[in-house]
Amino acid sequence: METVAVFVDVQNIYYTTRQFFSRHFDYNNFWLAATRNRQVVKAIAFAIDRGDEKQRQFQNILRAIGFEVKLRPFIQRNDGSAKGDWDVGITLDVLEYAPQVDVVVLASGDGDFDMLVTRIRDKHQVSVEVYGVAELTAASLIRAANKFIPIKDPLLMKMGGVRGE
Repeated sequence: METVAVFVDVQNIYYTTRQFFSRHFDYNNFWLAATRNRQVVKAIAFAIDRGDEKQRQFQNILRAIGFEVKLRPFIQRNDGSAKGDWDVGITLDVLEYAPQVDVVVLASGDGDFDMLVTRIRDKHQVSVEVYGVAELTAASLIRAANKFIPIKDPLLMKMGGVRGE
């Protein structure tokens, strides 16, 4: 059985699915698709912690599905801008688990990950599948992956579903 490690850039997925589809990502259907007939070695959802109850409920749903949830505090700067970037944390965990699996699944459209994907493919001969909103995913990331899976139905929740932020 193939082994897999799954990594989700929660903020990227939340904002791209909301922006393009005005819908939320269906983490249950994503889990089923990404892990079907595979042994899960690690699954991490990287999120920002704003400390509100709805977000805690969402994080508990992710844990119930099978994800480890890693949280970084939401930082509001004096100039009004915000910081909540997980790129380095995601990179470190992907580099740690890539040598242990046959497949790495990355849910993000962030082009900053293209060099990471190329590196783990070349160095560890691991297959990389990227899930993202096609119209909002960096072309360089799509090219770097072995397989790109566009987010669309059934990876989107029906209107009125559980929020995923």
